[in-house]
Amino acid sequence: MSTPTLDIDRIRQLFDLRGAFLVQTGGGFEDDPYPIWHRLREGGAVRPGTVHELMGIEQPLVFHGLPEPDRPHFSAFSYAACSEAYRNPALFVSSPEAVDLEHGEAAITNSLLSMDGAQHKRYRALVQPSFVPGNAGWWIRNWIERTVHMLIDSFAGSGRAELNVDFCAAIPVLTITGSFGVPVERALDIRAALRDPAAVLEIIGPIVAARRETPRDDLISVLTAAEYTDDDGSAHRLSDAEIGSFALLLLAAGSGTTWKQMGITLTALLTRPDLLAAVRADRDLLRPVIEESVRWAPTDPMFSRWVTQDTEFHGASLPKGSVLHINVGAANRDPDRWDNPDEFEVDRPLKPSLAFGSGPHSCLGMHVARAEISTGINALLDRLPNLRLDPDAEPPRIIGVYERGATAIPVLFD
Repeated sequence: MSTPTLDIDRIRQLFDLRGAFLVQTGGGFEDDPYPIWHRLREGGAVRPGTVHELMGIEQPLVFHGLPEPDRPHFSAFSYAACSEAYRNPALFVSSPEAVDLEHGEAAITNSLLSMDGAQHKRYRALVQPSFVPGNAGWWIRNWIERTVHMLIDSFAGSGRAELNVDFCAAIPVLTITGSFGVPVERALDIRAALRDPAAVLEIIGPIVAARRETPRDDLISVLTAAEYTDDDGSAHRLSDAEIGSFALLLLAAGSGTTWKQMGITLTALLTRPDLLAAVRADRDLLRPVIEESVRWAPTDPMFSRWVTQDTEFHGASLPKGSVLHINVGAANRDPDRWDNPDEFEVDRPLKPSLAFGSGPHSCLGMHVARAEISTGINALLDRLPNLRLDPDAEPPRIIGVYERGATAIPVLFD
């Protein structure tokens, strides 16, 4: 693996929050949404309308559960309401329709993201062992460390770098595609093709076939060997379409969130030089920094659930078939749960936030995400002496609505 195989200009195009693709999720929104979300929460834990409409954004935005114009929409802003919605999967389901894997094609919507109940539990159990905390070392040794140092090699001698897109954005996509056995030079082809499942399957299809014949120490081999017992007691191996759906979900979730959260974490550190110096001196501080980062500014601050029956919920009457938008960004700064919630405080008592979800649908890859962020930041501090923001460049800002992340992170080092 070598640096010239990476097309930096293409990475910048694919991962620009204000680009043509991410603008549809609100990437052009550059104000601080939290004062608005605080006011909305104070007016009611659950309110009629979508999050962006309640913020006064007239542009129709797209994200999980949006637009669905024919359904009533509600948005939850308190920690209590959001947490309860996550923990009641019978009342609040993750998809308006059941996933039909037997007749469905490979798609993100035909994956764990849209499953509920026994089906979700069965399929999640197939891959859960590869994502438990004890297996973080497997990811680090096989893919994360190699990727991180390859990227640093590309700019370590120049004394300056842009860390958000040129570093953070590339790590998760190369980690996930590496775990599939995809060569580095094809990794960006997969990311670019996420909206075209057939194109993704064309790349990974031959790898799946090869792993069925000769397994290796990678994630595709785990999927080809996975076996589950159906409701009638018969055993099944995953079909190519099922493996494809897993792959599409991991690519979309893994390469679309971790890089932004890593950029947010770096922004928090670099704009607080005293905290950066403390972390440089004591790397054990990096863990609470990451946990505070995902609480303080989760990169995907909203997810949706579909209501299965008429219900009264935190002061709102939700009809069957309506959509409840769970604003985890607002929930993670609820003053009823955290003191000084708008402040970035790494020494606050550790309480679970909703940044990685909660309940049955808690993020499958959260431990891999933490490993990518910690490995990446540790390597930057190890290899780039006196790492600091470029004082002559525009400082990074966190922007966006339904996908939030940092703008460019220009740095200097000795």
